[in-house]
Amino acid sequence: MKNRSIKLCLIILAFTLMLPAAAYAAVEPTPAPGPAPSNQAPNANLAPSARSAILMDADSGTVIYEKNSHDKLPPASITKIMTLLLIMEALDDGKIKLSDKVQTSEYAASMGGSQIFLEPGEEMTVDDMIKGIALASGNDASVAMAEKLAGTEQQFVAMMNERAQQLGMNDTQFVNPNGLPVANHFSSAHDIAVMSRELLKHSEVTKYTGLYQDYLRKTSEKPFWLVNTNKLVRFYSGADGLKTGFTSEAKYCLSATAKRDNMRVIAVVMGEPDTKTRNAEVSQMFDYTFAQYMNHSIIKEGESMGTLQIEKGVAPELPLVAKHAYSVLLKKGSQTKDIRYELKIDGPLKAPVQLGQPIGKLVVYQGNQVLKEFDVDAPLSVERAGWWKLLKRSVSGLFS
Repeated sequence: MKNRSIKLCLIILAFTLMLPAAAYAAVEPTPAPGPAPSNQAPNANLAPSARSAILMDADSGTVIYEKNSHDKLPPASITKIMTLLLIMEALDDGKIKLSDKVQTSEYAASMGGSQIFLEPGEEMTVDDMIKGIALASGNDASVAMAEKLAGTEQQFVAMMNERAQQLGMNDTQFVNPNGLPVANHFSSAHDIAVMSRELLKHSEVTKYTGLYQDYLRKTSEKPFWLVNTNKLVRFYSGADGLKTGFTSEAKYCLSATAKRDNMRVIAVVMGEPDTKTRNAEVSQMFDYTFAQYMNHSIIKEGESMGTLQIEKGVAPELPLVAKHAYSVLLKKGSQTKDIRYELKIDGPLKAPVQLGQPIGKLVVYQGNQVLKEFDVDAPLSVERAGWWKLLKRSVSGLFS
């Protein structure tokens, strides 16, 4: 009898270990159905002089207006948005610190065009290098940081293209980190808006891109005065970035961002005839958006999005906290009372789980109509638990 009881317990334990854990999430109650508003502006005649343009809500990624937005064109120094993105991600990952010294190679110092006149062997902090890239569009600073992060410019370019693919930038191919003219280096207004939106998730970047002026080598005998190449940060209320670009082939380009009343907008224009037209048309794009649209908050940064159970993980469950705010773009005056969201997880999640691994979607509805879908990633890595830990967890579950 005793042997039969032991065998029965072992069978129950084995069966328990085989059962998958279901993912679950906090979901708001479903209200009555209602119509979803239109967010597109098909009849707006924006950026008429640009070869290509796009207007995007930064929070939701909703495209408000576009014109030839997938045309593959030379991006000039707007390329540096991807360079800045990789720098910001390296800072977040702890691979570098703002106080780290960056030594300038002969190759980096040899860059022409816009530069901060780095000397071979000169050392500058990461913080100052970012200023040199963001304000003065330093080609030399871009290459120096590329070598700092990847060892060689070529390896850094490989990282740029890999990140572009991860972001779905299918119109883009990078050949260098600064945008100096070279064959087969291209992007599109759409892709530039996508990488601009990703960069803006690192809110600290606007502390650099939003500056109008600053100094490098302030305490040296030869201080270098930086003036932002993006004049909108001084002359347009709410503008705080991101990056200008010009070559004779690309003409005048700009990826700009402005924020008013908790709504952030990204405007990209490529192939403008001159800076005056470029700035005027981007300003008009901003004016149009702030006059016509509003953001409706869904989840605030830091709020709970639910809890995720992980099958056979070291941690049996993972709290999901919003890494950034989630909102939807609406025409001003739109009804908001029947807007709801659901967190949909891609089935039972089995360990190991990697940081940033796609795990599902946050789906926003108005009534029964989908307004927006946001990808949701794992906020932490979770290793697979050992058999002994799983056994103890199963045993404790039998008696709980």
